[in-house]
Amino acid sequence: MAGHSKWANIKHRKAAQDAKRGKIFTKLIRELTVAARQGGGEPDDNPRLRAAIDKALASNMTKDTIQRAVDRGAGSGDGDDMEEVVYEGYGPEGVAMLVEAMTDNRNRTVSAVRHAFGKHGGNLGTAGSVAFMFHKQGRLILPQGISEEAAMEATLAAEPEDIEALGDGRLEVVTSPQAFGAVKDALVAAGIEPDASDVGLYPDNHAPIDDIELGRRILKLVDMLEELDDVQNVYTNADFSDAIMDELKE
Repeated sequence: MAGHSKWANIKHRKAAQDAKRGKIFTKLIRELTVAARQGGGEPDDNPRLRAAIDKALASNMTKDTIQRAVDRGAGSGDGDDMEEVVYEGYGPEGVAMLVEAMTDNRNRTVSAVRHAFGKHGGNLGTAGSVAFMFHKQGRLILPQGISEEAAMEATLAAEPEDIEALGDGRLEVVTSPQAFGAVKDALVAAGIEPDASDVGLYPDNHAPIDDIELGRRILKLVDMLEELDDVQNVYTNADFSDAIMDELKE
């Protein structure tokens, strides 16, 4: 997302919904538990767990709650009935969408996801229809005033993939999922606390969105999908301009 602040804008918009703590915490705990079950309870050896812990802390989850979720995943078979599923589809005007879910009932989840797509002018696709457009990365947005030289010096040993300039003047450090924790630790050790950080799926190319009504339709679909109990994350290649994002903040 070089040269623009789409990711920053979307994350900022979503932050306004964080008051719905109960549902957010449920999803975070589910991710912590499954990540620990699959990769072990040591975040230094489990990049997925490290990213989940960072996200939980950023959402003001207590360390005790996080540790209980990790212990439950690492120490027992709890959560073994949860299955990870990725749904692929198209939103209004054909924007690509990926939906990550954890479910103990595939029929229930796919029915709810299909209904959301249909209600907002999209359709559920087949496996492989849009996944090739996305790849998993860690991304860390640095505070205003941090120079590219300072960011490079702080993170060089941790081997980030790239450092990109956002439209608002801030820098975004791009990493592999495996290097995310090391890069974030290196930044913090250098006195640079990221404004935002996450590991997620990011599109290789974007579909520009400059029509306000189309933007509203796409975001209504995203919101409806994210409201589903089984859905963990929703990703899209929709490229909202800053002007559109300003209109949609209300």
